[in-house]
Amino acid sequence: MLTIEVPEVELFDEETEEFSTLPGCTLLLEHSLISLSKWESIWCKPFLSKVDKTTPETLDYIKHMTVSRGIDPEVYTRLPDEVVQQVKDYIAAPMTATTFVESKSSAGREIVTAEIIYYWMFSFNIPIELEKWHLNRLLTLIRVCNIKNSNPKKQGMRETLTQYRDINAQRRAALGTKG
Repeated sequence: MLTIEVPEVELFDEETEEFSTLPGCTLLLEHSLISLSKWESIWCKPFLSKVDKTTPETLDYIKHMTVSRGIDPEVYTRLPDEVVQQVKDYIAAPMTATTFVESKSSAGREIVTAEIIYYWMFSFNIPIELEKWHLNRLLTLIRVCNIKNSNPKKQGMRETLTQYRDINAQRRAALGTKG
């Protein structure tokens, strides 16, 4: 969970020639499958894509990440750039010590949406309560489940030919033949 302190802001109204103060607040944010699902239901496009988000899309996602109650929606329009960058860094953080060796071919990957992630969760019997985990941590768990449940790596041609040669040699020796 990320805690953000939004500072209070003093404004000047030129019509009334008076100063007013917008109060600061504390935002508790969580990058989770729940926030992803809410955002995608409004914007109708995948959040987990290489395409950069517009400012309204980013601010709306921060709004959906908020687990604090009673936050004035106007607060999100006055978030400083440093705070938005802090949120982006939090979204990109792995939140786990698990690492993977990346394969060379990442072409043809499917578009990942909230529904795909829910499907993976149900396929691997991951409890629904984990939808509140940091999304990167949940995706790492799903990836680990996929690796652990997959078939062993296929043999290469050289290993297969060596194995066939060894089997044939054993059979020739057992049967006393030359071929």
